[in-house]
Amino acid sequence: MPQFIVRRVLYSIVTLFILSATIFLVVRFTGDPVALMAEASARPEDLDRIRHQWGLDRSWPVQYVTFMQNAFRGELGKSFNYRLPVTELYFQRLPNSLTLGLAATLISLLIGVPAGIISAVKVNSRWDNVAKGIALLGLSIPGFWLGLVLILVFSVWLRWLPTSGAGDWRHVVMPALALGWYFAASMLRLTRSSMLEVLGSEYIKLARLKGLPDVVVIAMHAFKNALIPVFTLAGVNMVVMVNAAVIIEVIFAWPGIGRLLYEGIFQRDFPLVQGVVIMAGVMIVGINLVVDILYAFIDPRIRLTR
Repeated sequence: MPQFIVRRVLYSIVTLFILSATIFLVVRFTGDPVALMAEASARPEDLDRIRHQWGLDRSWPVQYVTFMQNAFRGELGKSFNYRLPVTELYFQRLPNSLTLGLAATLISLLIGVPAGIISAVKVNSRWDNVAKGIALLGLSIPGFWLGLVLILVFSVWLRWLPTSGAGDWRHVVMPALALGWYFAASMLRLTRSSMLEVLGSEYIKLARLKGLPDVVVIAMHAFKNALIPVFTLAGVNMVVMVNAAVIIEVIFAWPGIGRLLYEGIFQRDFPLVQGVVIMAGVMIVGINLVVDILYAFIDPRIRLTR
């Protein structure tokens, strides 16, 4: 078990290292941020002064080493545009993104799990075909298109919900639905396949041979075991929603981390983009590491895998 944990921790560190190097190079291929920070009438010496001020006059390897040294101390740099530490900006927007991510996760569970269970119990029936259609639509319809349709219907035509911004629960409904719809489809498919696997297991067959009603077999035995991978996926999906809902947050002007990342990309704010991506990577890799370790405790066979 200790070897398994050490191996998974090393894999996580390597993953974060590759992520940091990749985002460091990608943002620098987007262009020179000094051209956006300086005034239109700036002279060449003014541009050089700005580059020196932000450390952009140094070579890329030196900049990367400095960035990693600061990151190990918990300092992700200062935003070019906001003139504030990236960590401060990130945690300012984090509550809004958590609210949206939790709401979207709840929607995905409320849609995906019941539909997946019905689809598995009524396999090859009309209900199963309807559930497959819902999953296909969820995976096929882009979130930004669904968001625009929701704005058109509920904001422009019906005037029930506000078009954008953050405030009370009405501001959360449309972005959460547009974000959670895709993940609801993945939840439906995973729930269906997990339930079918459990329903075909020997202990379920034995429970039915004992004469237990189908409701008891499904609710007390199959449902509990089938939801283990589903809730694991839900946790990972929520972390992704919190950190990567860029398009949805931009469409609905939601002041979250995704919109912060969009602003950083649009303004070539190198520290902001690097910091947001690294924080997202730490959260996602950390959740996956915890899940791997928990699975190893639950199923000893996993410890033998490489």
